Amino acid sequence: MRAEHLLPDSINEAQRHGVTIRKGTVGAFLVNARVWCDAGASDADRAAAAADIADALPALDALGLFDVLDVRHPALRAWIEAQRNAREVRA
Repeated sequence: MRAEHLLPDSINEAQRHGVTIRKGTVGAFLVNARVWCDAGASDADRAAAAADIADALPALDALGLFDVLDVRHPALRAWIEAQRNAREVRA
């Protein structure tokens, strides 16, 4: 399957399991993960990346991203799991 088969150019978002998934969600996650993991990033940049990652987690889970791929950075992987677990407790 090619990307345009999943979301044609004229469509910018999709719904899956009641969650809106925007085109670019996975790409934005990757960029934010790199900032989060960058020891040279400012505290403000890391905090913004963390907030954006946390906001994207429902969409990433709806896509099943973490069912197929593992986060290799141990601290980021643990932080993501903590965020996902906290969300489950709130739900």
